[in-house]
Amino acid sequence: MIAFTVKRLGLAVLVALAVSALAFLLLRASGDVAIALAGEGARAEDIENIRRIYGLDRPLIVQYLDWLVKLLRGDFGQSLYFKTDVLGIVLDKLPTTLLLAVFSLIFALAISVPLGVLAAVYPNSWVDRLCLALAVVGQAMPNFFFALILIMVLAVWFHLLPVSGSESWSHFVMPTIALGYYVAPAFMRLVRAGMVEVLASDYVRTARAKGLSGTSIIVKHALRNALVPVVALAAVQLGFLLGGSVVIETIFALDGLGYLAYQSITHKDLPITQAIVALLSFVYVGLTLAADLTNAWLDPRIRIG
Repeated sequence: MIAFTVKRLGLAVLVALAVSALAFLLLRASGDVAIALAGEGARAEDIENIRRIYGLDRPLIVQYLDWLVKLLRGDFGQSLYFKTDVLGIVLDKLPTTLLLAVFSLIFALAISVPLGVLAAVYPNSWVDRLCLALAVVGQAMPNFFFALILIMVLAVWFHLLPVSGSESWSHFVMPTIALGYYVAPAFMRLVRAGMVEVLASDYVRTARAKGLSGTSIIVKHALRNALVPVVALAAVQLGFLLGGSVVIETIFALDGLGYLAYQSITHKDLPITQAIVALLSFVYVGLTLAADLTNAWLDPRIRIG
């Protein structure tokens, strides 16, 4: 188990470094930051001065290593657009994105677990087909399109919810539904597969032979075991929700990291964009590592190894 943990930890570090390097290079390839900062009609001398001041005239590998060393020290640099400390801005916006991700995960579990159980209890029936159809729609429909539908129905037609902002809990309802419904199908299929397997096991048949009620068997015996892999998947999906909130936060103007990323990309504020990409990639890799280790502890073959 120790060898497995060390191997996974080393792989996670390599993945995080690769993601940060790739993001750094892609952002640099998106355009000349010096020209964007200088503005239209700037002289060549002014552009060169900006490159020299911000160190943009150095080789890319030198710029990346310098940024990485500062990042490891907790120095995210200064924002080119907001003219303030990057870390302070990111930490100020982080709670909104965390709330959206957690609410979306809770919503996804709240609808996927009951649907997965129903589909497993009534396999190959119209209930099963209806649940699978809802899962297919949720997986196939882009979350930004679903978000626009929610805005049209709940905000424009019925005036039930606000369209934009993050001042109260009501501002999180539509973003939570739009983001949570997109990840719910993965949970539903996993719960259904686990329940079908558990309901066909020997100890469930024994429980039925003893005269236990169907509800007791499903809740106390089958569902408890079927939810074990869902815990690991929830950690991975939480990382996805954190990184996948950019579009949803932009549509609903939630004042979180996703909307900040959109603003920084628009204004070519590379320090903020790099910090957000690095932070979210590190969080995602960390949650994936936690999910792998959870599965390892639950798998006796790995624990023995």
